[in-house]
Amino acid sequence: MTLSLPARVLIGFVGGSVAGAAVFWWTQHGGDAGIVSGFVETFTLPIGQLFLKFLKMLVLPLMFCALVVGVTEIGDIASLGRVGWRMLVYTLLLTSIAIAVGLIVIHLVQPGVGFDPAIRDALLTANTQAAREITAAKPSLSGVQIIVGIVPDNPFKAAANGDFLAVMFFAVMLGIALVLKRTPAAEAFKTTVQGLLDLVMKLMELIIRLTPYAVAALMFSLIARFGTGILGQLGLYAFCVIFAIAIHMFAVLPLWVRYVGGMNAWQFFKGSEEAIITAFSTASSTGTLPTTLKVAEENLKLPPQIARFVLTIGASANHHGTALFEGLTTLFLAQCFGLDLGFGQQLAVLGLCIVGSIGTAGVPAGSLPVIAVILGYLHLPPEGIGIILGVDRFLDMCRTALNVTGDLATAVVVAKPERDAAIAAAG
Repeated sequence: MTLSLPARVLIGFVGGSVAGAAVFWWTQHGGDAGIVSGFVETFTLPIGQLFLKFLKMLVLPLMFCALVVGVTEIGDIASLGRVGWRMLVYTLLLTSIAIAVGLIVIHLVQPGVGFDPAIRDALLTANTQAAREITAAKPSLSGVQIIVGIVPDNPFKAAANGDFLAVMFFAVMLGIALVLKRTPAAEAFKTTVQGLLDLVMKLMELIIRLTPYAVAALMFSLIARFGTGILGQLGLYAFCVIFAIAIHMFAVLPLWVRYVGGMNAWQFFKGSEEAIITAFSTASSTGTLPTTLKVAEENLKLPPQIARFVLTIGASANHHGTALFEGLTTLFLAQCFGLDLGFGQQLAVLGLCIVGSIGTAGVPAGSLPVIAVILGYLHLPPEGIGIILGVDRFLDMCRTALNVTGDLATAVVVAKPERDAAIAAAG
């Protein structure tokens, strides 16, 4: 019997984790850590990195082509506007709920209250250099500047710089122009873009076959180096992050998908399994996009034009897990420094997290510069992010899984009118 790809990915995930844990235990009980480090650096880590690079190689052409084709397939500007507004409203609503869940959990547990100043200062000192590198590259959270920055001066320069939001804006504008200009030359260009999309999707299909091996290598590399006790002294804070993510992922989103999207929650998670595991393993929303599109169209049976439009934009602008993490972590660090935030300040943090999650890069640790900016707004040292760097890798994996799940849940709800119409037509 041939196992399905999601089953093989899950086996790779569990196998890599168990092997990594066994090797870490061996090094803690007299084994040669140098051998393990050499094996990770020369074999398993490069395998995982190559897989990520293959995926990221496809992201830009996939985003561009999927958006251009998706906009043209929606058919007219009025329909595009309705889809766009539905996505915007649902994104803002669900992101606000995610942040609220994080703030409620951190208030109930209060892991930063009474946090040992000696441990806090030791963590800051140990991660000073890494924290400075992150804060040096911190983005602006000005809503106006983010909106202005979406429009690229040069779309090719934006593509070279990895500015996905600007590239997506250019692709949407190009798609709108193709809808409005029905000339033979325009149709030929659309056919060319569709052809490129078909080729990219085929490459994606070939690369995704390697996912089980890449996932096993990534998990082995992570746990063999850091162990299962990766949460360390920040366990209570990490528990709060994971618990809040679990509430949003397994309580809020299933209710949302069932009662607003009209899809059975078990069917949704079963169909999304492969994308969720890939997101958790890679900690990159944009890197998971090829897999996300595949499961949306093949497993969840979403209309391709809706899935391509919503998920491509969502990979860079719809980050439930990131927004939740940013709000929760900001309050945790405020607690560590003894700062009691008022209701107005917490509302401001919520707003900053919504804006910040939209502008956050869908790459590992992309949310840390945003947290540094929010800390500065609260008159706390931005370098305070050094306190949580030791556990951030694992938490990044968790919040990325929620980001991708939230993207798929949004796509299900946005696509509901089209799915209902298709069912009615078939009936």
